[in-house]
Amino acid sequence: MLKTRKFWLFPGLFFLIACAVNLYGCITGNLQVERYVKGALMPLLALTGLAWLAPRQFDKWVVATLLLAQLFGWAGDSLLMGSGFVWFASGIGAFLLGHICYICIFSRTLRGLRPVVWILAVAVMAAILVSMVLAIGISGALLAPMVVYGAALLVISFCGLCGIIRRQAPSGPVWWMVLCGGLLFVISDGLIAMRTFGMADFALRGFTIMSTYLVAQSLLCAAAVRIASES
Repeated sequence: MLKTRKFWLFPGLFFLIACAVNLYGCITGNLQVERYVKGALMPLLALTGLAWLAPRQFDKWVVATLLLAQLFGWAGDSLLMGSGFVWFASGIGAFLLGHICYICIFSRTLRGLRPVVWILAVAVMAAILVSMVLAIGISGALLAPMVVYGAALLVISFCGLCGIIRRQAPSGPVWWMVLCGGLLFVISDGLIAMRTFGMADFALRGFTIMSTYLVAQSLLCAAAVRIASES
């Protein structure tokens, strides 16, 4: 049984190797190397989570929703490798669906919140979104979709924050993972938006985007796997 429980290390190792190759391509500016393994990142992450859960009892609904999130993440990765508005919009749409799946998993921390908490949370998130829109200069056809997309990321972070404050089960660092994962997604996708609108042109930009993205996906996946195993 001990060996079976450690089987997840094998796909986990391949995931880390794929991450290293992808980030190497980002650092060296080798687009071909970067894209060579990009399509394998989310499938390997999903396989790692499934391998960890396999010898344990788990919530099938949570796992199915997590797999959908990873599927949409894979679709987003693949679509964003295209060039042009249609590819960009399709990729963002796929990622948005993935974020909605994560919200479905983590939203248990929002149950029973008082109306005053909701009002305060909505006001804070609205202020953050307005600040980001003004700072980046998002306008035109992408304005509404990007606001919805940003709101989804902030809701994920809010789920994590509520879990920490309310000491929601499962115990341990799960809700810290959700909070940090959501915030890292904000950083990663904020940089993508800034690049799209002609900003954020700095050294190692691609490396920063992909490293924060990969850590965010890993944290959210790990949190969902823990929730599935303890539900």
